[in-house]
Amino acid sequence: MIQSMTGYGKHVVTFNEKKIHIEIKSLNSKALDLSTRIAPLYREKEMEIRQMLAAALLRGKVDFSVWIEKDAATEAATINGALVENYCRQIKDIAAKTGLPEPQDWFSVLLRLPDITSKLEAEELGDDEWAAVRDGIEKAIAALVEFRSQEGAALSAKFNEKIDNIAALLASIEQYEKARVEKIRAKIVEGLKSIPEVEYDKNRLEQELIYYIEKLDINEEKQRLANHLKYFRETLNDGIGQGKKLGFIAQEMGREINTTGSKSNNAEMQNIVVKMKDELEQIKEQVLNVL
Repeated sequence: MIQSMTGYGKHVVTFNEKKIHIEIKSLNSKALDLSTRIAPLYREKEMEIRQMLAAALLRGKVDFSVWIEKDAATEAATINGALVENYCRQIKDIAAKTGLPEPQDWFSVLLRLPDITSKLEAEELGDDEWAAVRDGIEKAIAALVEFRSQEGAALSAKFNEKIDNIAALLASIEQYEKARVEKIRAKIVEGLKSIPEVEYDKNRLEQELIYYIEKLDINEEKQRLANHLKYFRETLNDGIGQGKKLGFIAQEMGREINTTGSKSNNAEMQNIVVKMKDELEQIKEQVLNVL
């Protein structure tokens, strides 16, 4: 079954006091166009992440994001209690020796002194955390692939509907095709009869009619178009990665439909050809979304 290039996958990993959000979005593109936004802690694994995405998603405009949501308590700066006590003791000693008054608002004074607060040291990525994040990335990819498969099933149903419509229109041409030959023959003969002074060889006229009608024959085009319709259906069931191939088949279908229109020389047949072109155009638009 085919897959769409449109997809969305998300997974949240909980590790210690952190929530790690992983999100992947995908749209159609001629090749793999991958952009990433990775939390600083995991940037050392960017190449590995890119390889995982490329192997699983193959093609499409892919946006990958991973960010960390931390508990506010773990983000707060640490107050150095021992240093606060030391500063407090020194200020009291100085006040006692100099006779200066002690501060009325101790905290406003102490918290402005050097090194009272300090941020946590930079984290290092451990093996356990990366294993959890890697598993989360795989689950987000699996969610996106499932989304793509569901979209692919909908596309496949749409394609089959359009192929059925083209096949039905192709079959409806036959009734006008046979009548068209007789109309062409009658029109030429009537035109010659309207010119009394013109004499013509009936055998030669018949040969010219046969040659002219053969140039308007569309049996080969009809057969090739029917074969393309069948091949398109078979390709839909060949699995993922068939988008470009389906596009090529649709182009060949267009050539046969155009040739049929140019040879038709009949208003009813040309109307049918226009309807086939409309159905094919809808196929071409949606083929661009197929992986």
